Amino acid sequence: MAKPKSGAKKTTPAGKAGAKPAAKKDNTARLDLIKNASKRVAKVATKLVKVASDAAKGGAKAVAKKAAAEKAPAEKPAAEKAPAAKKAAPAAKAAPAGKAATGAKGGAKAGATFTPPAVDKPRPRATKLPPPGEPLTKREMEQLLTAGEGRGVMGEGSLKGRLVVTNEMPHLVVVGRDKRELTFLLQGPDQEILPAYVDHKVSVSGLIRKTTNHGGVVDVRKYSAKKPEAEVVETPPAETEPRLRYLSPGEVSMATAAGMGAGIKGFAAVRGNLEMTGEEYVLVVSNGGTRQQVSFIIEGKAAGKGLRKHVGHTLQVMGVVDKTSGWGGRIAAENVEPRPSEARAVSRDEMELVHIEGEVPTSVDVKLNHGLTVRLPEQPGFTWAIEPTVAKRVGLREANFEPGTNEGPATREFFFTPRNPGNFEVEFFLAKAFSPSQVDRSFKINVTVKP
Repeated sequence: MAKPKSGAKKTTPAGKAGAKPAAKKDNTARLDLIKNASKRVAKVATKLVKVASDAAKGGAKAVAKKAAAEKAPAEKPAAEKAPAAKKAAPAAKAAPAGKAATGAKGGAKAGATFTPPAVDKPRPRATKLPPPGEPLTKREMEQLLTAGEGRGVMGEGSLKGRLVVTNEMPHLVVVGRDKRELTFLLQGPDQEILPAYVDHKVSVSGLIRKTTNHGGVVDVRKYSAKKPEAEVVETPPAETEPRLRYLSPGEVSMATAAGMGAGIKGFAAVRGNLEMTGEEYVLVVSNGGTRQQVSFIIEGKAAGKGLRKHVGHTLQVMGVVDKTSGWGGRIAAENVEPRPSEARAVSRDEMELVHIEGEVPTSVDVKLNHGLTVRLPEQPGFTWAIEPTVAKRVGLREANFEPGTNEGPATREFFFTPRNPGNFEVEFFLAKAFSPSQVDRSFKINVTVKP
């Protein structure tokens, strides 16, 4: 084997001698290319993201994710191998086209989930009128206006009712034969104008078709509308007094009872003895001569001078009874009828009577089961009375009112028939009529009942 010459070095290929510096230059150029490409990719991705977000908000996230995914491999470190760097340049050039396609797909996908609101389309309206039909007969008109009947009836006629708008369409509400309402849809060229007459009284004529048992359709050829009149609400007059009524038997008994029924008012017929206090006629209905006497002043058209002849007799008065207190009130008499006086419970025949005249305090002796009379002058507006318990103890039988003669004062006679022996003190009160608690004066007598 031949040996090299002395002092000679091994030959080195020219390419290998300058390989290292050349590789460094190539790497620097490639790094600059990659950086420039990544900047362009980032700008294009940003524009695509904005476009996608404006088109559909839902696709923005998808575009951003894909842009970030493609941006990452473009920014790989420069220490990668040269073949990877060579592939990066053509990938960077193809990136904008691929990115746009991806953004378009993402936007289309996002747009599929977003549905824009539907635009309300005007409903079709029947504006053409059909040819005239046969007029409705009287029988068909009755069926047409009867709720629950007449389905399929059709013909020319007219209807009146109140116009309403339902679902933006004019309808005529007609009151049928049995007061039930029927609803008819109004069609024709005037269908756009009729809603302006809502709540008006409208009369239409045209082709009427009853499509259901409770309504139908009217092709309006003519119509007329009347403005509804303003309803005037009549306020009922204020009642100054309660409505009068007939009193029941229970209310009548309360009206004639002492201390009860104050405030009762109504029509009734009451019976009692007629008396006078001054110029007023008084009807005593119960407990006459005691401090529980119930009496009514007679007023009205029947309270005339003709009553004077009935003073001291029994009358039945019909009219409006108004009991203002527990001791009486007033009667607006409409009719007065005399009644026969009741027979006296005790006959004065064959009876020894002891008589007292005037307000004289005294003492008297009376036989058992015999009589005692006390006569006292009365004043207008006042009446004489005794306590109810004393009247029962001494045996009060009658308290008779006697009108005065020759302009003399009226008097009242008390008639007693004692049934129990003993000594009794009888006190007489001159009290105000209808107010027995208001006493003007009084006096006493002592009665000794002997067997």
